[in-house]
Amino acid sequence: MTRKFDFLVIGSGVAGLSYALKVADKGTVAVICKDKMDVANTYYAQGGVSSVTNMLVDNFEKHIKDTMIAGDMISDIEAVTKVVKEAPTQIQELINWGVNFDKDESGNFDLHREGGHSEFRILHHKDNTGAEIQESLVSAVQRHPNICVFEYCFAVEIITQHHLGVTVTRQTPDIECYGAYILDLRKKKVDTFLSRVTLMATGGVGNVYQTTTNPRVATGDGIAMVYRAKGTVKDMEFIQFHPTALYHPGDRPSYLITEAMRGYGGILRTLDGKEFMQKYDERLSLAPRDIVARAIDNEMKNRGEDHVYLDVTHKSSEQTKLHFPNIYAKCLSLGIDITKDYIPVAPAAHYLCGGIKVDLNARSSIQRLYAVGECSCTGLHGGNRLASNSLIEAVVYADAAAKDSLAQLHHYDYHEGIPAWNDEGTTLPEEMVLITQSAKEVQQIMSTYVGIVRTDLRLKRAWDRLDIIYEETESLFQRSVVSPEICELRNMINVGYLIMRQAIERKESVGLHYNIDHPHRKS
Repeated sequence: MTRKFDFLVIGSGVAGLSYALKVADKGTVAVICKDKMDVANTYYAQGGVSSVTNMLVDNFEKHIKDTMIAGDMISDIEAVTKVVKEAPTQIQELINWGVNFDKDESGNFDLHREGGHSEFRILHHKDNTGAEIQESLVSAVQRHPNICVFEYCFAVEIITQHHLGVTVTRQTPDIECYGAYILDLRKKKVDTFLSRVTLMATGGVGNVYQTTTNPRVATGDGIAMVYRAKGTVKDMEFIQFHPTALYHPGDRPSYLITEAMRGYGGILRTLDGKEFMQKYDERLSLAPRDIVARAIDNEMKNRGEDHVYLDVTHKSSEQTKLHFPNIYAKCLSLGIDITKDYIPVAPAAHYLCGGIKVDLNARSSIQRLYAVGECSCTGLHGGNRLASNSLIEAVVYADAAAKDSLAQLHHYDYHEGIPAWNDEGTTLPEEMVLITQSAKEVQQIMSTYVGIVRTDLRLKRAWDRLDIIYEETESLFQRSVVSPEICELRNMINVGYLIMRQAIERKESVGLHYNIDHPHRKS
């Protein structure tokens, strides 16, 4: 079946849904969701959204400086300035869509402060800000008559000239996107979605690692699809590990203990109760995430322990329950009363700072294809994302993509003659265990060799191991009926390859990329 829409949005987090709402008055929109519409990284974001709102003590220049410092001074200053200065307007957009940010008794925003921020500027909704945003946008999308949502549908490949028999290389200057092949998971059939404009908003890559705070759907699909279509992908070596995921073996995703809890006054301790951040940074537990994650990783390895503790027992019991009701309830369900007990925590793969390279209008290197949110690389984060900058980046760049694509829409039409998905000669995989075991091997390789601390030898070993799995998987893909399992495995391998290749190419330690064999970049 062939379907036609003015706008094709692949992904249903804050980036994809806010874009859909911004363009829907001007054309038809299809939103593709791997799972239900509310299953996205956005939903799991606890901390909040950063924006300068209290001009009495804060200003844009401070937020810009904090972002640049956190990014190890390699962030794109134009992207940083754009996001910081446009943030207040987009906050108002979120409020207009029904997002309810917490306020104090005076009616002002109840602002939090997180690691790396010089001022209190984090807007939040208790400790489930992402869920509040996701639910509000889902509701707004469901009310819009021009938006069609396709749940349980998997984007297999974007459609370019390659599918018309044209040879496309990374040097081809005019690659165009005409839509995507979409697998309906319930009908087990691949449909052709043609579009005048396509937006990639597929989120992160956390499930390339063994331990992650990301939902199961975060397997880097959009990045892998664009890479295979010869699009430009950048800064994949910068993987942010959240320092404080709840240590409870077997949980997937790992439950996130928000950065805001350290901003609230939480203290990191070793298993014998001793503070340790003073050994690593003068900002103690409020140091940027890469520093805190490496500190925890070092303490765990030196002591041979599986986790450390986060302590908020010295804070007001009632205030802790008020500010962090969901974390309190989750921990209590495991027999941990955070008002009396230390919280066991350990780092987990959390956020990708790189991705599909885009310009200030969210345009990728492939014409008619935009990328927004965690799957994109705007240059905002540089070597390391400043806490709570991601959600605001998503809505700012969704706005930029909407404005630019609406301005360009009249130049584009549907491309006729696109062939249907070809599965001739394929069969069902004889043994699904081949796919599931390979996926586990990829996660083990990435966690063991391409994690928080890297070496040249570890990266070389990871490359050699992954290459074997790549050859096996490509052979299996060519002869198998397309399925989400084989597609996700293929995407995970592509993403793992990009992370380690770009880690190998960077001959310095900078931001989140910490290689013992290479010195830190001189500022």
